[in-house]
Amino acid sequence: MGASIHDIFGDATGAQPATPGTYGEPPRGYRLPEAMRLGRVRLQVADLERSVAFYEGTLGLRVLRHDAAGAVLGPHGSDTTLVELRERAGARAAPRRGRLGLYHFAIVLPDRTSLGRFVRHLGEIGIHAGAGDHLVSEAFYLQDPDNLGIEVYADRPRNTWQRLGRELMMATDPVDVPGLVQAAGSAPWTGMPAATVMGHVHLHVGDIPTASAFFSEALGFDRTVWQYPGALFLAAGGYHHHLGTNTWAGSGAMPPTAEDAQLLEWTIELPDTVSLTAAAESLARAGHPTEWDRRSEAGLALVTRDPWGTSIRLQVAATPVCPHT
Repeated sequence: MGASIHDIFGDATGAQPATPGTYGEPPRGYRLPEAMRLGRVRLQVADLERSVAFYEGTLGLRVLRHDAAGAVLGPHGSDTTLVELRERAGARAAPRRGRLGLYHFAIVLPDRTSLGRFVRHLGEIGIHAGAGDHLVSEAFYLQDPDNLGIEVYADRPRNTWQRLGRELMMATDPVDVPGLVQAAGSAPWTGMPAATVMGHVHLHVGDIPTASAFFSEALGFDRTVWQYPGALFLAAGGYHHHLGTNTWAGSGAMPPTAEDAQLLEWTIELPDTVSLTAAAESLARAGHPTEWDRRSEAGLALVTRDPWGTSIRLQVAATPVCPHT
């Protein structure tokens, strides 16, 4: 749900540059390290071949593996997995409203030029997308064949971000689409470039205080934006958000069932085992069950669930993690 800068911040009197360390509310205990990133999202879909065609042809990802277990996809020129697809034949499409869990996952392109080429590509193949200028980024929204939400965006330079007090300023204003397409230049879209990464995950939750207690105080994210209506945004390392939570699904919203298309799991990659162990201890102190997965491709992973049942995998990154710049 959109809210303009004027809806949230009025005339924004007193806005200041959001220089590192001047914004956000850290948790009282464990804090996720600056050197972290998000990894793959695992999705349950109704028809694997249909979904692979969409994620290749429309979204511009490259198939890294496709077998009886499912498919994994990542950007061109890279072996990094961004999306993993698991088929449950005949799974029900995600409803537009009224269900907890995934609102969207968000893939961030390396620059505005790439985003402009992506937007032009969508126009050329006749795909309609929603759009929002979030002050810290420019974003476009679409749904996959199972109605699972996807955001594709590019960040604005950090020296343009602003804050009011300790709160980072984010909103949903109109995007300058002609200017964005002009920035694309004449080069064609050839798929998501190698520097494309998972930017954030945004979830429908039951209530914001519980989300804050779990994702910040137990899991270790900083709170970055809290005045956006019905939402709370969280991050590590001074990013605008690695995680969005909202209550827009409504008070009667329920988690997905095993028969529904859905987000099965999202991933946090940490720089070392010290960080992973500290996260496990923080979750345990807060009373949240965890399970160690020693068969993980990453060698060792910690799996937990948020209060509404969505699985989160924490693991040591296979390659060095660089903080956001």
